[in-house]
Amino acid sequence: MKLDETTISIIRHLREGRKSFRAIADSLSLSENTVRQRVRKLVDEDVLEITGLVDPEAMPDHTVCMIGVQLDTLNLVEKAKEFAELKGVVSASVVTGRYDLMLVVLLKEDFNLLDFYTKEVYRLKGIRSVETFVVYKGYNLKVPYVH
Repeated sequence: MKLDETTISIIRHLREGRKSFRAIADSLSLSENTVRQRVRKLVDEDVLEITGLVDPEAMPDHTVCMIGVQLDTLNLVEKAKEFAELKGVVSASVVTGRYDLMLVVLLKEDFNLLDFYTKEVYRLKGIRSVETFVVYKGYNLKVPYVH
């Protein structure tokens, strides 16, 4: 799908949080129906997913970690899918650089980093090494709540 300036402007409005199609239309001098149709097309073509996000810093006893993973295999996409299914994983991305995958993991008091590694990651094969980065402070850090 080709994204024109109008569609990009609609997406920018949606990124700001919950907002009616009428409010978006008014601010862009469009009809409400135009905004609705474009959003529907974006969703139908899997370009856009509308979801609720939480700020983990606003939730007591929650921690976000980023984890770099080096693998013993070049089957990166399949491994990323395996990691994406683990409890606590918000996203798993195939990346370039020193790691093969980068994970974003949301943890809480009753499911901590040790639990993540000993109850979830240990089941996967082909992991060479992992490096964990605990997020102390994030800016614009919003994630889907996965627990």
